[in-house]
Amino acid sequence: MSETSGPASGDVGAVIAGLWVYPVKSCAGVQVQEAILTETGLEFDRAWMVVDAQGAFLTQRELPRMALIQPQLKTHDMVLRAPGMLALHIALDQVQEPVCVTIWDDEVKAYDMGPIAAQWFSDFLGVKARLVRFDPEEKRASSRQWTGDVEALNQFSDGYPLLVLSEASLAGLNEKLQAAGATAVGMARFRPNIVLGDLSGDNGLAPHDEDRLELLQIATEQGVVQLKPVKPCPRCPIPNIDPVTALSSPEVGDALQTYRQDPRLKGAVSFGMNAIVLQGNDHLLRVGQSVTASYNFG
Repeated sequence: MSETSGPASGDVGAVIAGLWVYPVKSCAGVQVQEAILTETGLEFDRAWMVVDAQGAFLTQRELPRMALIQPQLKTHDMVLRAPGMLALHIALDQVQEPVCVTIWDDEVKAYDMGPIAAQWFSDFLGVKARLVRFDPEEKRASSRQWTGDVEALNQFSDGYPLLVLSEASLAGLNEKLQAAGATAVGMARFRPNIVLGDLSGDNGLAPHDEDRLELLQIATEQGVVQLKPVKPCPRCPIPNIDPVTALSSPEVGDALQTYRQDPRLKGAVSFGMNAIVLQGNDHLLRVGQSVTASYNFG
C-alpha cells in the first residue's frame, strides 16, 4: 500500500503532525521528521536512562535540570549537550558493563555506559549519577490490565511504547491557560511520541479525541501501521517544568485539574493516551502521513 492510498476509512481523519524521540529518559526530546517504529516504540526512544548510585532511575520530578540536557542523534553516536558542559558523545553501537537497574517496580537488565558518562551527568546534575542503556534481550512488558492479551514491550518508558497527543488537545488547554491569564505552553512539556494534527475537512479531531479512539491506522510505504490507545496518561508535575529554563510553576497542573480528572484513573489528571503497537514493526513513520481511526463506543 502506498502512503497516498491510505488505510481504510474511519470516523476520524488526521495526519502525523509531529514525531518526538526521547533518547535519554527525562532529558529533552528530539523532534524528528521520520522514525522507525519498533515493538518497544520509536527507535532509540528511552533507550538510555540516568540512575543514582543504587541503580534507581532519576527523572525531572526530582531533578528539573534534566530538562536542559539536549540529545542529538547522529549516524554513529548520540551527542549530549547541557549549559556549561562540554559535549558528551555516546556511541550508538557500544556498551560497557552489564548491570541491573530499577524503574518504578521493575528490575531490569541494562548496560552501564562507563565512567566518563557518569562523571558528566554527576557534574551537571549535582548528584552521583550514571548513564545506562537498556539491554535489548530484556523483556519489559506493559500492564496486562490495560493491554489485555497483547504483550506490549517497552524500554525505559514509564510503562507503554508510545504516547499519542493531538494538537487539538493542546489548543484546548492553551485556551484555558490564556483565559486564566497564564501563558500558552508548547507540546514539548507533555513529551508525546506521536502528535496528531487535522486534515482539511469536516471529520477532524476535537480536543481529547485521542481518548476515544479504538485503533489508529497509519499509511506508510511498507503498509499499514496499527496502534491501539490503551491507557490515559496520568500526569505528574513534569508538565509544570518549562523545558527551556527548567523552572517549575503550577499553572499547567492547576489548569488540568479543573477539567481533566479522569475516572478511568480514579480521578488522577490525564492528558494524552498511551498506545501499543499491534502491526507495523520496522515501518517508517513520517510527519505528514495520513491517520484514520474509529471511535470506541464501548
